[in-house]
Amino acid sequence: MKSYIPYNADTDFPIQNLPYGVFTSPKNTDKHIGVAIGEWILDLNVVSHLFNGPLLKDKQNVFKEEKLNSFMGLTKPHWIEARNTIQSLLDESNTTLQSDSALREKAFVKQSDAQMHVPAEIGDYTDFYSSIHHATNVGIMFRSKENALMPNWKYIPVGYHGRSSSIVISGTPIRRPFGQTLPVEGADPFFGPCRLMDFELEMGCFVGGPPTALGERVTAQQANDRIFGFVLMNDWSARDIQKWEYVPLGPFTAKNLGTSISPWVVPVEALQAALIDNYPQDPKPFPYLKHEDKFNFDIKLEVDLKSEKSPVSTTICRSNYKFLYWTAKQQLAQQTITGCNIRPGDLLGSGTISGDTVDSYGSMLELAWKGTKPIRLLNGEERKFIQDGDTVTLRGHAVGQDGARIGFGKCEGTLLPATPFE
Repeated sequence: MKSYIPYNADTDFPIQNLPYGVFTSPKNTDKHIGVAIGEWILDLNVVSHLFNGPLLKDKQNVFKEEKLNSFMGLTKPHWIEARNTIQSLLDESNTTLQSDSALREKAFVKQSDAQMHVPAEIGDYTDFYSSIHHATNVGIMFRSKENALMPNWKYIPVGYHGRSSSIVISGTPIRRPFGQTLPVEGADPFFGPCRLMDFELEMGCFVGGPPTALGERVTAQQANDRIFGFVLMNDWSARDIQKWEYVPLGPFTAKNLGTSISPWVVPVEALQAALIDNYPQDPKPFPYLKHEDKFNFDIKLEVDLKSEKSPVSTTICRSNYKFLYWTAKQQLAQQTITGCNIRPGDLLGSGTISGDTVDSYGSMLELAWKGTKPIRLLNGEERKFIQDGDTVTLRGHAVGQDGARIGFGKCEGTLLPATPFE
């Protein structure tokens, strides 16, 4: 398989990837659905009439909308037919676009000329806590090594309902929040700017398929047709606010200040060559959480931090999606076990993805070990937590079919100072 659109071998977006996104451009200020190919975007709005397969010939309207929800709301066979059609249109042996210069001129937009947007209307967002190394590290810090994991952790994919309204696209600045904290144990709380701002290295999973009815469940075995694709995610966290507010009901304002996602949704089909064994689970999960097929992925993840005083970034974390204890299918099964209804475009966050080595920890809380072991940047500065002006960039890639790089682009955000009260 070879695309007639040229690109470098190290591109994140070869013909084996073809992630979906939503963009505007000088050619069209309305939001269009597109697919990334090399340095270009194929505008699916422009070529929607070419989706003439048996499943999509009567569904071409989904490519003319401003969000991916309607397309996500179709079925897995629809998604596969769409992917096969796009790969065919881009293949060097297909002349449909190559021989039509007028259509080609309308259909392709340079990524550098495009403005990316949140790819779906995210009705609901759940953030999980599925990395055993992260959960263990945090448990050791705040409890003890002997009681690191809570008794329920290996039985339930633990999560909380997040705030979908504050999910933003990569490149959107995040402002340091105000809130209540308890700087001195036993003293009165303090109200002011967060002092312990953190990032969290996560991946997000978009739910697809037709909406379910209230009372309907999706087991882990059934979830195969419900996972549309993945994005990178930075769930920014105000650690000092979180510590004071999370008892007894869990994260609230410490997490709703902003969650950054990468703009390109990499479909599950593009990651098939990166499938690896699921993380060993002991004790065995309850039947509704069991699935025998592999749904863990070898996706290499990195986090860079750049001070506003420095011209260079420092890679502070190298982790991997494979360290997740609970799979995305199990997360979805837990989400719906009560009969909670789901809709296409709902987002499931993996939780912080930490590995088993110090340089693979997915948060500053762990990397600097609760502020006791500052990390040094390439320009000589040190960090215990994120400072104003710092830019945090997440990147990830897997190895796909034919050894191609299946990349996610980047998920980037800069921390701005807190807005003072009058």
